[in-house]
Amino acid sequence: MKPRRIAAALLAMALLTAGCSGRGDAGREANPNDVETGDFGDLSSVCHDGAATGAPAQGVTAEEIKVGVFSDVGFTKQPEFVDAAKAFTSWCNAAGGINGRKLVFEVRDTKLMEVRQRMLDSCREDFALVGGGAALDGLGVKDRLSCLLPEFPAQVSQSQNLQSDLQISALASTYAHDEPYFGFRSWLLNEAYPGSAGAVGIINGDSPVTKVLGDKAVEAIRAAGGTVTYSDLYPASGVPDWTPYAQAIKSKGVKGLVFYGDFRQLGKLEDVLTSMNYKLDWIDPTNNSYNTQFLRSAAQSVSFQNNIVDLTGAVPVEAVDASPAMKQMHDMFAKYAPGAELALGSVRALSSWLLFAKAATSCGDQLTRRCVFEAAGAETAWAGGGLHTARDLSDKDAAPRCFNVVQATSNGWRQADFAPDQGLFRCDVAPYRYTGDYGAATTLADVGKTMADLE
Repeated sequence: MKPRRIAAALLAMALLTAGCSGRGDAGREANPNDVETGDFGDLSSVCHDGAATGAPAQGVTAEEIKVGVFSDVGFTKQPEFVDAAKAFTSWCNAAGGINGRKLVFEVRDTKLMEVRQRMLDSCREDFALVGGGAALDGLGVKDRLSCLLPEFPAQVSQSQNLQSDLQISALASTYAHDEPYFGFRSWLLNEAYPGSAGAVGIINGDSPVTKVLGDKAVEAIRAAGGTVTYSDLYPASGVPDWTPYAQAIKSKGVKGLVFYGDFRQLGKLEDVLTSMNYKLDWIDPTNNSYNTQFLRSAAQSVSFQNNIVDLTGAVPVEAVDASPAMKQMHDMFAKYAPGAELALGSVRALSSWLLFAKAATSCGDQLTRRCVFEAAGAETAWAGGGLHTARDLSDKDAAPRCFNVVQATSNGWRQADFAPDQGLFRCDVAPYRYTGDYGAATTLADVGKTMADLE
């Protein structure tokens, strides 16, 4: 494969796992005269002033706490995790920081392929990893566990890192053993579009990450009552002409389609389908397409094709009138990261920052990795202040309970009619546990460590 094609393939894989958002302004430093209460949503005093002393752990001094933010931003140019770090730390520091200690973040830019190098940097300097992620995160998990570095990720991608040790996920769909979209798939096939159940198709980018996701989806679709009648791979770098794929979809009579890969490539496929006047009952572009970039890429088809995605219990970023927490998030970003576009990755990252800050604040002056990890893991109904449905973080293998669906339109994303039963969400999900083997998470034992080593 030529270097240019390799780069394009890697970009497609990174975009799939990134929960992408648009690039806005770089943000600004907090004005010293800004004053925040430190309350967020229904969370009180997440950040506040204090008189911290000493240096109880690596990355912690009497003045500051240094954390790392993993991101592929140097490769994908998608800054959602960087923007979230900028917005939250500025807001928190304006409220007094963590008991008086200021939060300082270092972007660990993996540029897709430099995961190990950046993890080793973080191991030398950071107190924890917060609010980030990388497409090839499995490459650094052994190093992270070897240096006993806790992680509060916004995104987890590879099976080696999925529910790995010393990791607490506030919202990222880190379900190693349960299908996170089973409620959504069951609703699609049995309620919303039952006529599509016998003719589901899946198109998958030809990369290690997306192929595993595709295999999981096929198993879950079948378990939900669907029949996969069409399955195909495409070069992750994209194809010059999507006509053969569109013709195959039409000839197979596909009525529901799941697409894994670069959403910009899906926009091209949908344009061909629309030009053929072939309309599917539904297309699931996966929630990494939940942004304005996808709407632009599919602008010629978005009013004809029915694109719907599951936000897995996250409040839609458009729901400012229905969610005080989402309204506050918009205000926070407008003030401290102006121009940043909010998307699902932004919500996940902010929830991770809130979880870390609440746990760290509860530790008081003696801020250690063990304290913050155990405090975060004791949360049994974590909802990010109202940014998403509650999750029991004390049980890392708890099955997902709720889903919520948004639909793409020419006027933006809007909530679909999916019969919510708890506010913005539907929480009658019957969990589905995978029967296939999709790889195992890395443990402390794999690197010769135990929880007793965590200080």
